[in-house]
Amino acid sequence: MQAPQEDSPAEIRRAALYLTLQQVPAGKVVSYGELAALAGLGRAARWVGRTLSQLPNDTRLPWHRVIGAGGRLSLPAGSPSGAEQRARLRAEGVTIHNERVDMRRHGWRPMEDNG
Repeated sequence: MQAPQEDSPAEIRRAALYLTLQQVPAGKVVSYGELAALAGLGRAARWVGRTLSQLPNDTRLPWHRVIGAGGRLSLPAGSPSGAEQRARLRAEGVTIHNERVDMRRHGWRPMEDNG
C-alpha cells in the first residue's frame, strides 16, 4: 500500500483554474488570458483553453463564460460546442454582435464586483 501522493503541480494548476472559473457570475465573461492571470497562472491563456477543452461533457463549471481576447468568441459558430456556448451566453443575457461580446459591458472584473 502506497502513501498518499502530494498534489502534483499540474493538479494544483488545474484546481486554481477551476476554483477561479466557478466564481465567474452568470451574465459575465472572462478571456482565457484574464482567467489564467486571476488564477495566479501568469500568461497561460493557451493552457487554459486546452484544459477547458478536456472538461467532461457533464461538467458544472461555466466554461461557456470564457472567451478569446477582446471579446472574441473562439469556438467555431457551426460547431456543437460553439452553438452551445452562444446559446448559454444569450440565455444569461450576454449580447453577441459580430461574433464578439462587449467586454466593457459583460467583462468580469472581480475587484469591482466585490467592492
